[in-house]
Amino acid sequence: MRSTYSAKGLVPGLIVRAQSGFFTVQTESGSLTCQLRGRLKQGPRLGDIAAVGDRVQVTPLTDGTGMIESIEPRARSLVRLDPRPKGVYQQIILSNPDQAVFVFACANPSPHTRMLDRFLVIAEKQGLPAIVVANKLDLVDREEAEATFGYYPALGYPVLYISAKTGEGIELLRARLTGKVSALAGPSGVGKSSLLNAIQPGLGLAVREVGEATDRGRHTTNVRQLFPLDGGGYVADTPGLRTLALWDTEPEELDGYFPEIAPLVAQCAFSDCTHSHEPDCAVRAAVEAGSVQPERYDSYLRLRAGEE
Repeated sequence: MRSTYSAKGLVPGLIVRAQSGFFTVQTESGSLTCQLRGRLKQGPRLGDIAAVGDRVQVTPLTDGTGMIESIEPRARSLVRLDPRPKGVYQQIILSNPDQAVFVFACANPSPHTRMLDRFLVIAEKQGLPAIVVANKLDLVDREEAEATFGYYPALGYPVLYISAKTGEGIELLRARLTGKVSALAGPSGVGKSSLLNAIQPGLGLAVREVGEATDRGRHTTNVRQLFPLDGGGYVADTPGLRTLALWDTEPEELDGYFPEIAPLVAQCAFSDCTHSHEPDCAVRAAVEAGSVQPERYDSYLRLRAGEE
């Protein structure tokens, strides 16, 4: 019986699409539709074995497909909890992202900064650098936009003020995306598709089509995909981030994921201070002094209370 293995040996690649146990792996010589080698699926599974964004080693087969032989260790990953009868399963939304890009509108819809703060906590929790994109700048004055988003850069989150309609700021965003794997997230209606189309014609439509197909088949299939950029790099639309629970974050550790609050914790009079009502609380004092934004403090309190 003739072997179906290629004589090429192992080939490195990147998983750019995953659906129903099949993985599209991008290699230097093209893409291969692959499955996992059986031995990789043996033993207890605490999470997804392979995911979009994973670097893998593949054996090409003579029929044009391939077999994933190994998965390289992940530098970081966006993870969602999938409760199962026999414990907790970690579902990988995206493996090895370089950055998260959170897109919100300056108007229409009104900016939902509490959702943005939730996204930023998730990024902090998972060690992921984050960029804020304030789209639809054509609908408001720059001063109004900066009144909403202007305090984030001082916290370590760059803000790009952009209009997909006029093209303002598009080159800045393109430069931020080029050469990197970016997780894109934001509420509906903020213009993500328009932004992606402005960066690369047809990209927003491709992302939307996959998202709509996944939504229609959400009970039977789940498609995750990296979309290549002409200048290099990939974009992954991550709508699941909106409902990503802070499942492994205890209320008392939440202050560690607010960069402006974390350094103040040790100055509170009580080691178990909730920063909500206790006397001699350094965090509340900072809010009163104006060094911690009231809106961010409110987001902290609501997240700590388990509010969406």
